[in-house]
Amino acid sequence: MVVYVSSVEPKDNYNLLVTFENGERRLVDCASLLEKTVYRPLKNKAFFDTVKMEYGTAVWNSRIDISPEYLYLNGVKV
Repeated sequence: MVVYVSSVEPKDNYNLLVTFENGERRLVDCASLLEKTVYRPLKNKAFFDTVKMEYGTAVWNSRIDISPEYLYLNGVKV
């Protein structure tokens, strides 16, 4: 499956509202990821809220990203 993110918006409780190139929108709960070493910096909500779309997915700085497939498969359609 190939999916690409066209926009991403931070929400309360470490959720992301993700819009995909096909127009589908999904709400993704990222809270469970925050215990993994690579995602621990995102526990800082101010940093979490700096999320942006680059390279077809959600990214924070140049070292943290979440694959678009994960976002799609783990998101709830809205």
